Amino acid sequence: MRSFIAAILLVSGLHAANRLTIDQAIDIREPSDLQFSPDGKRLALTVQEPPAAKPAQRHIWVYDTGSRDLRQWTNSTKSEYSPRWSPDGRTLAFLSDRGEGDQIWLLPASGGEAMELTSARTSVTSFRWSPDGKRIAFLAADPRTAEEERKQKEQDDARVIDAPHPARIWTVDVATKAVRRITGGAWHWRDLAWMPGGTRILASGTDRPADEHRGLERICSVSLEDGAVTEVLTPKGPFQRIQVSPNGSAVAFVSSPGDGPAAQDLFLLPLDTRVPRNLTASRDRPVANFQWLGETELAVLFRDGFRTALETAGGPPRKLVTEDSLQISAFAVSPQGAVAYVAESASVPPELWAGSKPASHFNEALAKADLQRPEFYRYKSFDGTPIEAALFRGAGANPAGPQPLVALIHGGPAGLWSNHFDALTQLLAARGYSVFQPNIRGSMGYGQKFLESNRGDWGGGDFKDVMAGVDDLIARKIADPNRIAIAGWSYGGYMAEWAITQTGRFKAAISGAGMADLATEFGTEARPEGDEWYYGTPYENLAGFLKSSPIVFIKNAKTPTLILQGEADTTDPLSQSQMLYRGLKRYNVPVQFVVYPREPHGLRERKHIADRYQRSLDWIARYLGPAAM
Repeated sequence: MRSFIAAILLVSGLHAANRLTIDQAIDIREPSDLQFSPDGKRLALTVQEPPAAKPAQRHIWVYDTGSRDLRQWTNSTKSEYSPRWSPDGRTLAFLSDRGEGDQIWLLPASGGEAMELTSARTSVTSFRWSPDGKRIAFLAADPRTAEEERKQKEQDDARVIDAPHPARIWTVDVATKAVRRITGGAWHWRDLAWMPGGTRILASGTDRPADEHRGLERICSVSLEDGAVTEVLTPKGPFQRIQVSPNGSAVAFVSSPGDGPAAQDLFLLPLDTRVPRNLTASRDRPVANFQWLGETELAVLFRDGFRTALETAGGPPRKLVTEDSLQISAFAVSPQGAVAYVAESASVPPELWAGSKPASHFNEALAKADLQRPEFYRYKSFDGTPIEAALFRGAGANPAGPQPLVALIHGGPAGLWSNHFDALTQLLAARGYSVFQPNIRGSMGYGQKFLESNRGDWGGGDFKDVMAGVDDLIARKIADPNRIAIAGWSYGGYMAEWAITQTGRFKAAISGAGMADLATEFGTEARPEGDEWYYGTPYENLAGFLKSSPIVFIKNAKTPTLILQGEADTTDPLSQSQMLYRGLKRYNVPVQFVVYPREPHGLRERKHIADRYQRSLDWIARYLGPAAM
């Protein structure tokens, strides 16, 4: 017996020594945006560093495919990102905020110092090399006029709402740095690609940028000679990532097979017929990214619930990566057919992979922590709908008995939990709390019908999916029915707010950047088009908005609630959390409201992120009690 107890104490001590800390959870480095050089011998990528005193910086690294040497190519006190090789491979262009705003910089592939190419008074948002490498097309708003500069300096800076400053298409001559504006008028552009001849650009944009309506963006052809715009296609629903085929005969893009709510399928549009064809309709899984491999074949990264698949489309399908225990978040295929990708899992931090081997060690320190592996499973909801979920067992907990449980709800609602590292999940699990991540109806990754299944029904079937999952874990004696909490951010925060007004079964709740009143949310958020797909407008369907608004039922709430909110959030504005706080205070519900200055919808500053995690852990421990360790 003594030896058994000693063994238990030894295991507990080892777990405590390796238990994930908040600093470790924040100190994750994230590689992304992989770009092969034309000869396939080098791979450029962006690596986001952990946030320090200010938001996280990004730097460019380059991997040599022959020597397998990985080196950091930029190392300023600012950020560098979006690396793009020139057509001849001799120059690497990138964006950096080293000067005034984000500008295009050039770095010789043979070595040397980076040179600033553009020096506009407004930031460049994206750019593309011309086919001959002599010019770069980029997107940026018009600079302020001398009169506007004077007024701003004198603080005579009243702003007219909806007076747009649209992003224009510009070109810059690489040799002379001469800049030329291509487009004007009301047109606002957000994506662009060169046509092979170098005389036209294909771009996505709208000439009604101030209008808050869905379906206004179009794919257009823009003449570089006179800026004339010719409409090519208006997709039915939201779309993104336009890419022109190598010979310029077609354009591929990701769009919705209907009117929304999110871009899912890969479409191919022949430019002669202008009749789009859905390449991935039979796959019925969201396309995360894609790349042309030739004139007809494309590499496509699919999301499939908690998994991903990198396959080809446009011909006989074939797998490009056979590894299926890790999730792919970014990839690139060289002209010679080599595949590189970023892979991770919930318990394996992200790294660059080349072929079948990891090529980086960005997150070695985090990998040494005692991270919990998820159990993926399905359960039946109230109406028989199968719901996929991940369960993280609390570290050090007795697997034979019920444990305290935290239900974490993802953002969206057109979002999903996937097999990736989630800091709050691992921090809770490291402290002995089991964590439940359900992909409830309305989530991406399970087909278009499932994605649309909570239209006009937030807090209805989706909430019942959560409760059915909780009931399932209780019935299986995994969750202690008296020690369950719910938490989430954005739509997940909304679901936590909805839960406390509908049931008293949760002993604690955490709402991050949630939504208390969907009608006022529509009227105060920056872009309400997404909400319009789900409910229409409150001017014509106020009853629909109200029936799904937690604030309408606030008198029912009794659950102690922690509210977390970025002060500069325009996606789910501060007023939504403030409304919830005042309602809970009115009815004497234990509540704490924390506002993070300067922060948008997602927290970016290190101390704020650490505060969020620590407060969340403390709130759970306070109301669920310490987990058995």
